[in-house]
Amino acid sequence: MIDAKQRNVALLVAGCFFMENLDGTIVSTAAPSMGAALGVAPAAIGLVVTAYLVTLAVLIPLSGWLTARFGARRVFLTAITVFTLASLACALSENLGQLVAMRVLQGAGGAMMVPVGRLMVVAKAEKPDIPRLVSYVVWPALAAPVIAPLLGGLITTYADWRWMFLVNLPLGAVAFAVAWRLVQAGPEAGRPPRLDWWGVALTSTGLGALTWTAHLLSAAGAAWGPAAATGSLSVLLLAVAARHLLRTEQPLADLRTLKVATFRASVSGGSLFWIVVAAVPFLLPLLFQEAFGWSAVESGTVVLFVFVGNIGIKPATNRLLDRYGFRPLLLAATAGVAATTLLCGFLTASTPVAAIVVLAVVSGAARSLGLTCYQVIAFADMPQERMRHANTLQSTAKGAEAGLGVGTAISALPLVDPLGHARQYPPAATTAYHVAFGLLALVSLGALAGALRLHPAAGDAVRRPAAPKQPAPAGR
Repeated sequence: MIDAKQRNVALLVAGCFFMENLDGTIVSTAAPSMGAALGVAPAAIGLVVTAYLVTLAVLIPLSGWLTARFGARRVFLTAITVFTLASLACALSENLGQLVAMRVLQGAGGAMMVPVGRLMVVAKAEKPDIPRLVSYVVWPALAAPVIAPLLGGLITTYADWRWMFLVNLPLGAVAFAVAWRLVQAGPEAGRPPRLDWWGVALTSTGLGALTWTAHLLSAAGAAWGPAAATGSLSVLLLAVAARHLLRTEQPLADLRTLKVATFRASVSGGSLFWIVVAAVPFLLPLLFQEAFGWSAVESGTVVLFVFVGNIGIKPATNRLLDRYGFRPLLLAATAGVAATTLLCGFLTASTPVAAIVVLAVVSGAARSLGLTCYQVIAFADMPQERMRHANTLQSTAKGAEAGLGVGTAISALPLVDPLGHARQYPPAATTAYHVAFGLLALVSLGALAGALRLHPAAGDAVRRPAAPKQPAPAGR
């Protein structure tokens, strides 16, 4: 059973996860006001988003080694401090260069904060306790992208853009105080492994190039030549990195963890699923504002119903998992996300708001169910001694997927700039959104195919057996 301390640590990590995900998405809403205040075009604010995502992708692979070297408590507290102070520095920035530099620093804190926190949650948990603990941690990954449009709209409408970063200060201070009291230093682990410098160089550079490729694809009038060159370089670097990690004795991340079928399913199918999960809440506000003519607050309010679906299914997720297992739930979740994403492509300005709200709620429920299952099944059959490497690999994959999701979607919107601000956007151009949502639905089908290949008993190690039925009293 989960004790109070385990639950509280999981909730603490959930709060940190919320801060990280919110900061990865909220900036886009404030691009016009930020650009005006800093004396640059709104499109230039794309660098603020990209700098954060690239830093996450580059530094997350180091989180596992830093934990082994310095201990989870020290790294976690340092990460919260760096993230919070960098948020203050972002708010105080006077020009674009300063803001981008502080976003890099903020990304460095985020890259250590969440992966290390999640490792603290699952590393010593009993297998049957992992689903509930992970469900505590996962909800911010679903909540932040759908809350960001509304929060960003409110801030840009009624306050200054700097408050997008200042809101992290009380959150960070509370997180640090709670972590200081709650997280204890673990026993000395002995001499840590040497740092795999070649692994760091190849993996980080490859992931950084991949995230930058997503940025190039999302740019208006996308520079397909540079994007293709950067993408090809990233694939080459990651292939060389994989070869190195498989051949070295003490790799930065142990790719042999992918031999565990359930973990492999989480990384492969979960990556495709997360690309869609990250992209849809980004595209919907653009559709509502740029094609339908809604205000930022109106569109943010409707997108918030995705979060209603997330929360609505959450209390039943663990019971459903115990009763039906991973395969049926992942089939339902991936099919649900594919269907609702495709239907989003058929929305028009004349679609009743009530129908859009229902679609958002169903989409949110499917997102929540699938993401929780993918996060839990990753650790279902993983031996305890390989948890650190599994956590590093999964965190690394997720760090790259967020940028890829947005890049994949926006590359189908040739009339929209990197931050979604229309250029003489006629109603007929909603066809671009049809293409974008259709493309994402196809990506969802890839995750559905992966779920079909799962063994019916996959991940059963973390399921709690149903209580045996009491025999009926014998008749006289």
